[in-house]
Amino acid sequence: MFGDHNHGYKHFLIVTAILFCLLTPENAYSQRMHCSDADRELYITSPYMRGDDVLELQKRLKQLGFYNGACDGVYGTSTAAAVLNFHKKNHLSPTPRVTDITWATLSKGCERPVSSPATAPPQGPVSIIVDTEKRTLTVMDGDRIYRRFPVAVGKLSTPSPVGDWMIIDKDANCEGGFGVRWLGLNVPWGIYGIHGTNKPWSIGDAVSAGCIRMYNEDVIQLYDWAPVGTRVKIVGPPHWMAKTWNRLLSRGNCGPDVVYVQMSLKQLGFYPYLCDSWYGNLTDLGVRSFQAAYGLPVTGKVDEKTYKLLQEKGGIIPLPDPEY
Repeated sequence: MFGDHNHGYKHFLIVTAILFCLLTPENAYSQRMHCSDADRELYITSPYMRGDDVLELQKRLKQLGFYNGACDGVYGTSTAAAVLNFHKKNHLSPTPRVTDITWATLSKGCERPVSSPATAPPQGPVSIIVDTEKRTLTVMDGDRIYRRFPVAVGKLSTPSPVGDWMIIDKDANCEGGFGVRWLGLNVPWGIYGIHGTNKPWSIGDAVSAGCIRMYNEDVIQLYDWAPVGTRVKIVGPPHWMAKTWNRLLSRGNCGPDVVYVQMSLKQLGFYPYLCDSWYGNLTDLGVRSFQAAYGLPVTGKVDEKTYKLLQEKGGIIPLPDPEY
C-alpha cells in the first residue's frame, strides 16, 4: 500500500484511472461525476446563481424560520432577503452574501447525537461498510462490528457510488464543506470520498453530490482508524443510469453500469468477486458463464439482450429515475 507521504504518486494513479475510464469508446458515463461539497460564496448575480448549495441553504433557512419561498436551488431576491435577515438576527455582517461564517452560524444548535465513546482503537484489519438506504457507516474490526455512525449520502440525482472501493488518499487539512477530514476513494469515474461537513443538519439525509458526509467528531475518529488501503463497501441500489442498456460492455470498460452487471451476476451466483466497476477477466468469465447457462451466444460481452436477461432473471434493481 502507499503511504500518506506519496501524495503525488497517488494523485497520478487517480488521474490515470479516470482518464482510462473516460476515454473508453462509447462510454455512456463520459460526463465526470464528483463530490461538489466545496463551498462557494453565494450572492445575487445575473442570471441568478443555481446549485445544490443554494438548495441546502434554502432548506436550512426554512428549518430555522427565515425563509418561506420555494426550495428551488436558485439564489434569487427572496433567498437573499432571508440571508440578510438571518445575518442581522445573528449579529453578522448585514449583507446577503453567504460565506463560511454564514454556514458556521447556520450549524449552531445542530448538535451531534451523544454516543458511547470507543474504549480502544480497533485491533484487527479495519474495513468500512456504508449503507446508503439506512444512512449508516459501519466500521468493522475484522469480522466484528466495531462502531456505527450516521451519515449523509448522495441524493437521487447524484447517488453515492455503490460498489467495492478502497481509501487511496487522506487529508487532515480540510475546511468548509469538507469539514475537518477527507478520505478519498478509488472510484474511477469521478472524485468521491468520506469527509466531514459544515452542514451537520444534513446527516441522516440523502443530500450530497455522492460523497459520504459525517459529523466532524466522527470523521476524526474514522481518519485515525482507517489507513490508506482500507476497503470500503458501499451498499444500496445501483445508479439509476444503469436501469437501461446504453452501450456494449466488454473488457476495459468501467462505470456504474459495470457495477450493475457485477452486482447482478453476484446476485445470481455467477460472480463471487469485488464489484469494483472494472470490466476485467473475472467479469468477462462471469458474463460468459451467465450466457452459457441461459443459452445466449457466449461472447463475454454484455449486449442489450444479455443486459435485459440479467434483469429478468433477478438481477439487482437500480434506483428510480430522479425528478429534476
